[in-house]
Amino acid sequence: MNSTFARFPSRLQDAIVSRLGWSSLRPVQELAGQALLDGQNAVILAPTAGGKTEASFFPLLARLIQAEPQGVGLIYIAPIKALLNNQAERLGLYTEMVGLRRFLWHGDIKDAQKRAFLQEPAAVLMTTPESLEVMLLSAKVPHKKLFGDLRAVVIDEVHALAGTDRGTHLISVLERLARFTPNDIQRVGLSATIGNPTEILHWLQGTSNRAGCVVDPPKSPSPKELRLHLKDTLGAIATDASQLAQGKKSLFFCQSRALAEDLAERLRHRETDVFVHHSSVSLEERTAAEARFHQGTNACIVCTSTLELGIDVGDLDLVFQANAPSTVSSFLQRLGRTGRRSGQRANTTFFCENIETVLEAIAIVELARSGWVESVPTQKRAWAVLVHQLLALTLQFGAISPERCWEQLSIVPDFAGITWDEFEFLLKHMLQTDYLFMAGGLLSMGDKAEQVFGRRNFMELYAVFSSPVFYRVKTEVGYEIGALEQSFVDTLVSEISAFLLGGRAWMVVQVNHEERTIRVVPAPRGKKPSWGGFAPQLLGFEICQKIAEILKTSAPIPYIDELTQAALSECRADLGQLLTQAQLNIRMDNEQATWWTFAGGSINNTLKYGLQFQHDWKIVADNFKLKIVGDSLGRSSLNLAIEKIQSKSFWDSPSTQQFIWSQLPQYRLSKFQKALPEAYSLEIISDYLLSIPRTVVLLQTLSSAESR
Repeated sequence: MNSTFARFPSRLQDAIVSRLGWSSLRPVQELAGQALLDGQNAVILAPTAGGKTEASFFPLLARLIQAEPQGVGLIYIAPIKALLNNQAERLGLYTEMVGLRRFLWHGDIKDAQKRAFLQEPAAVLMTTPESLEVMLLSAKVPHKKLFGDLRAVVIDEVHALAGTDRGTHLISVLERLARFTPNDIQRVGLSATIGNPTEILHWLQGTSNRAGCVVDPPKSPSPKELRLHLKDTLGAIATDASQLAQGKKSLFFCQSRALAEDLAERLRHRETDVFVHHSSVSLEERTAAEARFHQGTNACIVCTSTLELGIDVGDLDLVFQANAPSTVSSFLQRLGRTGRRSGQRANTTFFCENIETVLEAIAIVELARSGWVESVPTQKRAWAVLVHQLLALTLQFGAISPERCWEQLSIVPDFAGITWDEFEFLLKHMLQTDYLFMAGGLLSMGDKAEQVFGRRNFMELYAVFSSPVFYRVKTEVGYEIGALEQSFVDTLVSEISAFLLGGRAWMVVQVNHEERTIRVVPAPRGKKPSWGGFAPQLLGFEICQKIAEILKTSAPIPYIDELTQAALSECRADLGQLLTQAQLNIRMDNEQATWWTFAGGSINNTLKYGLQFQHDWKIVADNFKLKIVGDSLGRSSLNLAIEKIQSKSFWDSPSTQQFIWSQLPQYRLSKFQKALPEAYSLEIISDYLLSIPRTVVLLQTLSSAESR
């Protein structure tokens, strides 16, 4: 069989050699090229900076230049605009060197440029899922002209979309796009970290009839530099990190915006150029941080997950992590930001505030070292996005029949678990609540939906993910620093309140609720803003089980320092014997019990509600344990209660289900929840918070072990 390079048209071969100076393709590019040139759908896996973009782009360009498309032939989709902007120059070079054009379309692109593109479409379109939706809903976009010869779609960082509402939205939009072309659109997903690529490939294929494959070449192990330090204060963390960062470029990942702001302020006065990068910092501030970081040699960006994806911030020396990421996938993405230069090792230094995050970090590292990474979940009853797509279809067509809606939506994998009867029930509810309006057998958008989602020309509808109201923060001269959520703004008092944003402290001068702006002046000292959140962070079962395994052994951890080792040894002495000798791992203290399950947040929450169904016990659950208090609580009564909830029939009982749903907190996991019947809204919360099937498996496993 000819090599991939030999199968490329001569125009592409010459360009790769003369313009890029390449003498060979990487293994992932060779394997992916064969599959894509054969017309297959694919999920392509390779480490960060491992050549995935070229592995997908070159063979698809080869097919385009063999028969140039009428309109857009290839769409490159990224989860965030920053990644699009980052890839624009590279993909622009690749298209230009074979005589094609690419166009970047998102909210920051000027209307005049978009109009010119619509008049003369480029062969390659770079965009986000939301911008694709905007194009579909715009009467100014000639859909047939633009997408009538669409050949392929590349989805970068596919793991960041699959299993989420944005992923459901994207696959729905792709199926709607497919109706404008007779072509079977080739679908390609790119990622560095997926535990279940075959399942994600099946999800990505949708209605495509092409063959599919996973491209996952063997990876050569490379040495990593890992360090983990337990520090008792943020000041100590900032001091140590600033010393390590001297004369180097570093990223400092934090799990919250509040922590990022606090650490940035502490680092700023320690002889390091410090920038802050998270979703509440303005675009101008983020762009300036990226640009100045490129140019500097002694700089640190304190960030959240906004820099976890493949955005290139130039040569990077160090990655710091405050506490621990919540997944192995996140750790691998962050670790992969370093080690790209010849002779440099990928590295991460953890700074943990307590023993719990020490254990979490060790568990994540050890799982990564074993080759394990989380599976990306898939959905089959994505109610919130179903509401969104119903409203979007009424905008796209003006008025549409329920049957045509069902025809377009029922083919989407993420709605496959929803029946026609349930769909009809949803329509009835949305008609009764005025989210939809029916006339002549056709659905259109109701007054309530226009009131909730119609602001700014329906921009509220275009963004699928939950988007709280933000207030823009401006200085006295009008410079925009960033934005704050309304829940935090409501606590501010003019001339008194101060907060951190952009790594600096600001004093509130005035809050304008009509314009949603906050006018501020620099403050000498700032108070940590209460960013908060609407739902707890749930760690996975495997990470928590790994923590239990670490506690049960006495094996030294080679990448932790002496202080951290001492804290780990103390924790092992406290819990290790319990975890080794008992299966249920329960400690009794008078009428209080602590059940150390190490089962993860969703299983522990499920156990909590199952036990509360039978007893008037007060139960607090977290990722590692349940704390149970009650007048009648004893070892025998608790064992009996656990035995009663072991069967699947207990959880399937309508009375059990009714009780659990009555106890669920009213989390707002999607802005489209408000349009759902209560039962479907509670189902969304239940799916996020609970895991009944895995709970039953765990209980039956524990029961079998106890009986042996």
